[in-house]
Amino acid sequence: MVHAFLIHTLRAAKAEEGLCRVLYSCFFGAENSPNDSQPHSAERDRLLRKEQILAVARQVESMYQLQQQACGRHAVDLQPQSSDDPVALHEAPCGAFHLAPGDPFQEPRTVVWLGVLSIGFALVLDTHENLLLVESTLRLLARLLLDHLRLLVPGGANLLLRADCIEGILTRFLPHGQLLFLNDQFVQGLEKEFSAAWSH
Repeated sequence: MVHAFLIHTLRAAKAEEGLCRVLYSCFFGAENSPNDSQPHSAERDRLLRKEQILAVARQVESMYQLQQQACGRHAVDLQPQSSDDPVALHEAPCGAFHLAPGDPFQEPRTVVWLGVLSIGFALVLDTHENLLLVESTLRLLARLLLDHLRLLVPGGANLLLRADCIEGILTRFLPHGQLLFLNDQFVQGLEKEFSAAWSH
C-alpha cells in the first residue's frame, strides 16, 4: 500500500538560494503506534505529518542532487522548458531508498521518487511493494499531473489552487493508496473519464 504521495521542488546541487518546498502532499490511511495509547489532537497529527513529508522531500532532493552530480548534469539542465517542448519522462532521473523505523515514520518504509526538471514526485509505501509497479504508477501520475496542471510552464498553474484536480487524478489512478495493474486501454479509459469530469 502507498501511504503518502508528494510533489516538491528540486534544486540544483550547488544552488544556494531557496529551500526544498513541499507543493502538495496526500496521506492514505493513518499511522497508528501500538505503544502510543494517548489520543492525538488533529493539530498535532497535522504537524507530525508535515514534518514527515518535509523530511522525505529533503531526502529525495539529496538523492536527486547526488544522481545529477554523478551524471555531470548542471543547474542549467533543470530550467523549465517552453510549453512546446515535450518532457521525456522515461529519461527523468528516478530512484528508491528505504527509511528505517522512526526515521521519520514509525514503521519501515520505502520511497520511490522521480525528478522532472525542477519538480520532484514521490510515493511512500510499504517495504514489500512491487517496485516496478510503483515506478510505472509514479511515472503515470507525473505525466498526468504535468499534462493537466502545466507544472513546468513558466507562470503555470498554482498547485494550491488546483488541489481538486490532483485529488481527482489520485482517486482514479491510486484509489485509497492502492496500486493498480493498469494496461494502456484501461489507462486511456480512466483518462477520458477524468477529462470529462474535469471539463464540467
